[in-house]
Parts: sequence; C-alpha cells; structure tokens
Amino acid sequence: MSIDSSNHGFFSKERITAAPGFNRWMIPPAALAVHLCIGQAYAFSVFNNPMTKLLGITQSAPGDWDLPTLGWIFSLAIVFLGLSAAFAGKWLEEVGPRKAMFVAACCFGGGFLIAAAGIALHQIWLVYLGYGVLGGIGLGIGYVSPVSTLIKWFPDKRGMATGMAIMGFGGGAFIASPLSVALMKHFQSPTSMGVTETFVVMGVLYFISMMIGAFAIRIPAADWKPHGWTPPVTQNAMITRNHVHIDQAIKTPQFWLLWWALCLNVTAGIGVLGQASVMIQESFKGGITPAAAAGFVGVLSLANMLGRFFWSSVSDYVGRKNTYFIFFALGAVLYFVVPGMGSSGNVMLFVLFYAIIMSMYGGGFSTVPAYLADLFGTRYVGGIHGRLLTAWAAAGVFGPVLVNYIRQYQVDQGVPAAQAYTVTMYLMAVLLIVGFVCNMFVKPVATRHHMTNEQSGLQTAAATN
Repeated sequence: MSIDSSNHGFFSKERITAAPGFNRWMIPPAALAVHLCIGQAYAFSVFNNPMTKLLGITQSAPGDWDLPTLGWIFSLAIVFLGLSAAFAGKWLEEVGPRKAMFVAACCFGGGFLIAAAGIALHQIWLVYLGYGVLGGIGLGIGYVSPVSTLIKWFPDKRGMATGMAIMGFGGGAFIASPLSVALMKHFQSPTSMGVTETFVVMGVLYFISMMIGAFAIRIPAADWKPHGWTPPVTQNAMITRNHVHIDQAIKTPQFWLLWWALCLNVTAGIGVLGQASVMIQESFKGGITPAAAAGFVGVLSLANMLGRFFWSSVSDYVGRKNTYFIFFALGAVLYFVVPGMGSSGNVMLFVLFYAIIMSMYGGGFSTVPAYLADLFGTRYVGGIHGRLLTAWAAAGVFGPVLVNYIRQYQVDQGVPAAQAYTVTMYLMAVLLIVGFVCNMFVKPVATRHHMTNEQSGLQTAAATN
C-alpha cells in the first residue's frame, strides 16, 4: 500500500476525508490518543533519580550521571518541541494530520528506544539524541498535528475542541508518572534499575497509541458544516471568515502581539511550576512537609490540566481576547497578593491562588489555537500555531531563570528564604500587566494580508493534487 501523501495513498487527504454523516465527536479521542502520550514529557523527572544510580544501583557510583547532566534531556526535548512545531507547521498543512501523526509516533516512540539503547550502553549522547532530539521532534509535531483538524470540525466550539486535546497534554503526566514508577519497580533487579526496559515498553506503548490516533483521524469535506449550524449573520469583528497564509501571518503585528502575550503568560506560570515544591516549603518554613509539598505540586498539575479545558470552553462564550484579559488582570492581582498569604501563614489561600494561576497558565495554551483561527482563519492555523509555540520555548528559559536567579540573589543579600520569592512574584505581576497591554492592541488582521479567492483555490488544488 502506498504511503504517498499524493493521489489516494494511505496518508492522503482524500483517504482521510470523512464521508457524509461522520460523527465529529470521534475526532477528540483521536487527538487525545496523541496528546496523552506526548504529555509524558511533564513526568520525565521521575526518571532523574534512578538514572543517577544506573551503575551503583543502591547509590550513585563513580561514572554515574549527575542531575545537571540529566537535566539537559528534558531541556533538549522542549527546545526541539518548539523548533519542530515551528518548522513542520507548514508541512503539516500540506500533508494532512494522518501523516503528521504517523511521523510524530515514529519520532516519539523511536526516541524512547534510542534512549533505551543509550541507557543500556551508558552513553548519554544517545539519550540526548533519542529522547531529547528525536523525541522532542515527535513532541512538537504531535502537539500541533490535530489542532487545525479539531478547529475545522468544531467551528461552533473552537475553544472547547482544542481544549479537549491540549488538556490531554497537561494530563499525560498523570498516566506516565505512575506507569513509569510501576514499570521500573517491575523490571528492577540487583543489577538493574529497570530504566532501560521501562523506556522500551513505554516507547512501544506510546507508538501504538499514537498510531491509533493516526488511523482514526479524519478531516471534514471542504463545504462541511455541523448539522443545524450556520455561521452567525452578525459577524464578530474579531472572527474572520478569510484566511491568511502562514508566511504572511508572521508579518502581521497580531502574530507578534500574541507571541508576546503567550510568552509572558507562560513565563509567569512555568517558573512557579518548576519550583512549586521548594517554594511552598520555604514560604511556610517548618509547616509543610515534603509529602505535603508533593501534594501541592499535584494540585497545581491538576489545575493546569483542568484549566486547559475550562478556560478554552469559556472563551467560546466570552471571546478569546476577553479570556486573555482575564488571564492577565486576574493573574497580576493574584501574584501581587500571594506573598501576603505566605507571610500571614494562610496555606489554604496560598494553594487556591496558585491553583487559579496554574489553571490560567494551562488555559493560555489551549485558548491560543482558537484565538489564531479567529484572527487568521482556519486554512493554515496548525502551521501558524506551530510557529507561535516558539514563545513557549522562550518562556521555558525566561521563567525558571527569573524565579531561580532572583530568589538566589535575594538569599545572598540576607533576605530570609520565606520572603525570597516576594520580589519575583511582583515581577511576574508586572510581566502580566505588559501581557495585558499586548492583548489590548490585538485588532482584526488588515484585509491586505488576506488570501484572495483565487489564491485560496490555487492552494486547495496544490494540496489535493
């Protein structure tokens, strides 16, 4: 069977165009089959401690990898997630979601297998290549591959549809973390930590799950509309019926305003997420046990996951721009008041406020694809979304650096650890105010950037021939 994306091969758009009467609610599970797998990245830290004892088994031995060395595995994966999402976006729009999801499955599953070989041979460069580079490419392509398809199937519920899938990325760690621990325990022996075998099993399982998603995915016919739904007669100025080419989109101020809006929202959240356990223990010195701090991390992860569905669904009713206004305004207020919760010893409000902050962190990810579709149309939204995700990669550097280095500077200046995060939280609030201003300047895309009907026809012909 041909796997060519042209003509009528297995991966062609003709082969996956849904027949009349197809149930569009079959598409979110197909997207989840991918996102629940690649969401494993958020749980990679469970491997860090066992991988420092691969040689010593009971404790680290000479030649074992240290935590800074292992930290580069996750960092590389996130960097290549951003790069692959940005560079593969245009290709994704040309070949369709099935081929993209197949490539993502091969890269992500194959990355685990190569990393397993690196662990077995104790060659860190193979682990970097496998999970970091190849796995990161699978992360990026897998992340964006179902997005534009979901938006086309749910023109009436764009936010909710993308929220369902991207919620899976946030929730993937809830599956991966206990699964990883259980597998390592099963394979552990007096001579092995069980990490190699765990990587092999997870690579195979994730490949199979992602391939199920690739087999199940369908795209709607060009003239398809949900039964009983018609586009609103009164057109919302912030929701275009035109399309902007992917290469033209990055020339618009709207793209870069949204880039900064996403970057600032993620910067504020990701730094907290990375230091949550330490932060709550230092804010309530002696009052929070490590186990309770781990529970706090779990609450934040749950808020991150649920916020992706909740806020994107809310955006279908209040609008994407207004939803981002809520993120920035409410977030800034919470960052200003949360240090007071620590100094007053109010643990409940401290946890609640940070849970709300993390829900909006997740909501920023799930709402932005629909925001892009509103502004730039649906034709190239997957590719445009991929390029916008470079903001995530940048925030992945800014956030932890701001939180870690400012805290350390405060401690070095003699500030008690319990108060060392105060300045950082105020700075995060200022960043969100800047994000509020960026969002305020987002206007409908000028008509000169829109594709003409003739251009749209040529692009459609090129994609199907």
